[in-house]
Amino acid sequence: MARVAQSKERWRDWVMLVLGVWLFLSPWILEFAAGMPAAAGEATGSPAAWNAWIVGIAIAAVAVWAIVRFAPWQDWVNGVLGAWLVIAPWVLGFGGLATAAWNHVIVGLLVLAFAAWEFWDARQRATA
Repeated sequence: MARVAQSKERWRDWVMLVLGVWLFLSPWILEFAAGMPAAAGEATGSPAAWNAWIVGIAIAAVAVWAIVRFAPWQDWVNGVLGAWLVIAPWVLGFGGLATAAWNHVIVGLLVLAFAAWEFWDARQRATA
């Protein structure tokens, strides 16, 4: 019975998976994937796009891992990734690119909020 209750409470991990997939796809959907022409041997794509691709994969991977086998560190990792998304536009210098910046901030706040909620819920279950 506890396993069924726990699986019903894992819906936030599915939301995290959707957010990770969205973040990964967003450079193409919101059209900020193209960067400056690359010099010989350099990768193409904007810093905003690379950040979205890398962090999107990380969030989705942690979410899948949490869906398969939950561990408390997963909430911490996604919380850190969410916080990074909020500050990344200014750290990486794409704060002036409104679409990419807002996408990062909104997704970051959502990831951070869901990670905090999941962490809080897990602690409440542990003390109950």
